[in-house]
Amino acid sequence: MSEVLSAINDVIWSDWLVYLCLASGVYFSVRSRFLQVRHIKGMVEQLVRGERSPSGVSSFQALAMSLSGRVGTGNIAGVATAIAFGGPGALFWMWMVAFLGASTSFIESTLGQIYKTRDPLTGEYRGGPAYYLSRALAHTRGAPFFKVYGYVFAAVTVIACGVLLPGVQANSMATAIDGAWALPSWVVAVGAVIVLAFVIIGGVKRIANFAAFVVPFMAVAYIILALIVVFANAAALPEMFSMVFRAAFGMDAAFGAVVGLAVMWGVKRGVYSNEAGQGTGPHAAAAAEVSHPAKQGLVQSFAVYIDTLFVCSATGFLILSTGAYRVHEGGSSDGPVLAEGGLLSTTAVVGPQFVQAGFDSVFAGFGASFIAVTLMFFCLTTIIAYYYMAETNLRFLVGKSSKTLIPGIKASIGRVTTMALQVAILIAVAYGCVNTADNAWAMGDIGVGLMAWLNIIGILILQQPAFKALKDFEAQKKLGLDPVFDPKVLNIVGATFWETYKTDREKEKAKL
Repeated sequence: MSEVLSAINDVIWSDWLVYLCLASGVYFSVRSRFLQVRHIKGMVEQLVRGERSPSGVSSFQALAMSLSGRVGTGNIAGVATAIAFGGPGALFWMWMVAFLGASTSFIESTLGQIYKTRDPLTGEYRGGPAYYLSRALAHTRGAPFFKVYGYVFAAVTVIACGVLLPGVQANSMATAIDGAWALPSWVVAVGAVIVLAFVIIGGVKRIANFAAFVVPFMAVAYIILALIVVFANAAALPEMFSMVFRAAFGMDAAFGAVVGLAVMWGVKRGVYSNEAGQGTGPHAAAAAEVSHPAKQGLVQSFAVYIDTLFVCSATGFLILSTGAYRVHEGGSSDGPVLAEGGLLSTTAVVGPQFVQAGFDSVFAGFGASFIAVTLMFFCLTTIIAYYYMAETNLRFLVGKSSKTLIPGIKASIGRVTTMALQVAILIAVAYGCVNTADNAWAMGDIGVGLMAWLNIIGILILQQPAFKALKDFEAQKKLGLDPVFDPKVLNIVGATFWETYKTDREKEKAKL
């Protein structure tokens, strides 16, 4: 099984996907005149002044939901893996894919808002790539193709987020807990299943409330303690930064053999961590209550910064400044050791143990337990976000396929398929806890890669409505207005939700 997964992963994560991620980020950045820099103030303002309604969550809650999917084991084990197989230079390429990916995230998340809809079963907002892929060009000759394309993305997302990706988070959590407290993997599996069952059955509102409470706390706590370790090793910082940039461009002889892998692993783990272009962010973006799609597009751009430039950087600095790293040639822990920082024991395994060793260098005996607790929160909230995205795409598939059935059957099918998905993701979590790390990561990378291929190609084709929304948003802001979106004025078709937005919003306000 390991050989099959590895072969599939190599095909999906070929150099072409790396080039696609970077090139699309460059293109969207240039065309938007680097909105990820120009609108930083607006990103923060929208978080503070965000709206909410009975059908939609606030911008902050949507950000928390998005971060709960972005901030996970990729920020700890993923960074350690990137450095181990791509060298210190991989950290630079993670920064690059985050900076460029912030513009990609804006485009996909704004499209998610433009083409969102209201779930007929729950009344909640739903959206994402499957929705905009099938709706944006619904009135063109290419409508049948994009309708099928939307179905394909939805099916892939249900499989990726419901089966393939949860195992990575569960495996890292179980490994860290076993290393800290010697709890068997099956015990972790049982506990995780119980907690997750309680949350996911509660629906998107409970998911939003849970994420809004947990994610900011866990991210800030992790960053603060990681920075304490980094500052304790302040003398090593100049050489650390120099090493990162030298290794990123092949100017360091020690890492010359992995300069190509630095780009590959930096982009690969960067996309896995911040999910820019993967198509996950638009799901949370669509759930938000905003008066203009560009508002939530900016919030999701900021989420990329938080994930990579803050959380991943904190991990990378901690590993490199303390010397808790080891670089292997060939992209495998079995490959020859090219360089090491000198802090790791000979038995240290690539992954969370790098970070645990770094913490222990300052907080002796505390590292293993702290990383176990951190990963427990990171991984649980990420799995919850995966479930939300899988459920959203399942609703898309079931809703479309049950239109011709007699009244009453549609709702029954929706409930049955939702329960099946809940059971499937809980089984995937339990299996991930007892699975091998190599197989878990391979399955996760396959899921991320498939979604990224489909979504990035899709938004490159469908980008125009997002840029129209950005131009309209900036024009209204320039006039001192609170931007309000009207698709008819911008000649955007298929945005049926927004055509009745004002009337529906007034009715909802009357209910509050």
